[in-house]
Amino acid sequence: MYLASRNDNWLPSVFNDFFDNGFNTRMHTTAPAINVIEKSSEYDVELAAPGMTRDDVKVTLDEDENLVVAFEKKTENNEKKDEHYLRREFAYTKFHQTLLLPDDVDRDTIEANVANGVLTVKLPKKTTQQMQREAKVIEVK
Repeated sequence: MYLASRNDNWLPSVFNDFFDNGFNTRMHTTAPAINVIEKSSEYDVELAAPGMTRDDVKVTLDEDENLVVAFEKKTENNEKKDEHYLRREFAYTKFHQTLLLPDDVDRDTIEANVANGVLTVKLPKKTTQQMQREAKVIEVK
């Protein structure tokens, strides 16, 4: 059995893929860290988005009104003729996460912002009056 040591990190990723045996951690397969903060008037969802710009981020509500966050960073090949990467970990290509929203979120006023490597999605809570207005009594016949 091949057991990776600390000195194996210099190998190009093609060798890591070929010799992948579960002992090597694959850094590029992890999802960004997510924080969810509840405040009296809103929920804040924070996602680690280092190097991402607003053009790399898409925040939507799907057909079931779940929050969908997607990142896509397209990396350019900046190699020069006399150099090549032996190891490259700066590329973060795609991320897609669906979050179920609580019933008290006002889906019409959701806001998102990317700053300092963090995507913040503000999910305002409905007021008590809005929640009561939505409650319906169904007549039983």
